[in-house]
Amino acid sequence: MADKKLVEAITSMEEDFAQWYTDVVKKAELIEYSTVKGCIILKPAGYALWENIQRELDRRFKETGVENVYMPMVIPEGLLQKEKDHVEGFAPEVAWVTYGGGEQLEERLCIRPTSETLFCDFYKNEIHSYRDLPKVYNQWCSVFRWEKTTRPFLRSREFLWQEGHTMHETAEDAENRTVQMLNVYADFCKEYLAIPTIRGKKTDKEKFAGAVATYTIEAMMHDGKALQSGTSHNFGDGFAKAFGIQFTGRDNKLHTPHQTSWGLSTRIIGAMIMVHGDNSGLVLPPRIAPTQVVIIPIQQKKDGVLDAARALQEKLSDFRVKLDDSDRSPGFKFAEQEMRGFPLRVEIGPKDMEAGNCVVVRRDTREKFTVAQAELHDFVEKMLDTIHNDMYERAKKHLEENIFPAVTYDEFCDAINNKPGFVKAMWCGDVECENKIKEDTTATSRCMPFNDQEPISDRCVCCGKPAKHLVYWGKAY
Repeated sequence: MADKKLVEAITSMEEDFAQWYTDVVKKAELIEYSTVKGCIILKPAGYALWENIQRELDRRFKETGVENVYMPMVIPEGLLQKEKDHVEGFAPEVAWVTYGGGEQLEERLCIRPTSETLFCDFYKNEIHSYRDLPKVYNQWCSVFRWEKTTRPFLRSREFLWQEGHTMHETAEDAENRTVQMLNVYADFCKEYLAIPTIRGKKTDKEKFAGAVATYTIEAMMHDGKALQSGTSHNFGDGFAKAFGIQFTGRDNKLHTPHQTSWGLSTRIIGAMIMVHGDNSGLVLPPRIAPTQVVIIPIQQKKDGVLDAARALQEKLSDFRVKLDDSDRSPGFKFAEQEMRGFPLRVEIGPKDMEAGNCVVVRRDTREKFTVAQAELHDFVEKMLDTIHNDMYERAKKHLEENIFPAVTYDEFCDAINNKPGFVKAMWCGDVECENKIKEDTTATSRCMPFNDQEPISDRCVCCGKPAKHLVYWGKAY
């Protein structure tokens, strides 16, 4: 009964998707709630996912010339105030340090909600000539934002992320880097997390405070809601001017550099859970899974079974493999493997040994295969790629089948309120229509997509005035 109870502990996603999500992150032991309000503890299984994300993203960053640095975690108030739009955008979320060593500080220190101001303060002493450009720096760190409502991975007061901050000689160079890093994120989501995304530009209302333009990748969760999964910002020269950053150009005159910033955080783990998970728990894409293969011996106390299982473990040492030789029933171990989302399960018992075979089970589809032990390594290698590709295609199909066009406002409201997914509709460009849509439906503009520009009408879905943009709208986490 133990293994049955383990699975039953997860609320059905059809019954209550939010509770299903909370059950999965808790039962799969990704996190624990902390006594520090609004913060979570990443347990080994959860932190291992972030380690793999960090390792792979960092490799991709460095292929594009990125170098890592580290900035202080506190920002003097005077420094933060230098960029007015930026500080106004973050003001409600800022946590302040007012005492140090028992004495009140002369100047408050902000715990970084993001580090644009620190990078700019640093760059003004680093950049003097066009020969000093570009500066393509990134830091891996945590940031702190005083969120009122929190949910594991999706929104917490302290969270882990990377933030890239780059300086360029020309506006064109900055724009190219902004788009390049967005594409790095989108490719990473597809090739590593099996998550399809929509690439596009944010409206002015939704762009980053102080940015000229914000580009985003938007993913669709199983319940049809959007999750902003990575953003890349072109800051133009606004921050640089505010901080007095100048360089001598090729024409021997003073110029202001152009800046970008881009980031991806632990909320991508939440996206991965909600895109791929099922009612038994996690379904981990093979390339990120900390354990790709779990070996479960059947009747392990019988002579030779554990030795045979260890031999399979050695055979699969090229992969991230775990042998579960704990003193628990196979049924319990099967349920735990499903809960934790390990992509492949390999079973071996006395009958399999006699036949020179083993049984391999896919987590995503639960298909079973009888495989000759001699062929196991090659089978696993191919199957992990197959699982990744199948998971991506299923998620892509779900995304494509849940994008609904709307021409009239009645169609728009009906689709937003009654169909899980995104609605694509034309927009006049006025923020008043964005605000009305949000007020009437709680939906927000997700992006103006790069790859879907064909107008579906010539009128704004909200006000009926001439349309300027096709926009994807949706309810979001």
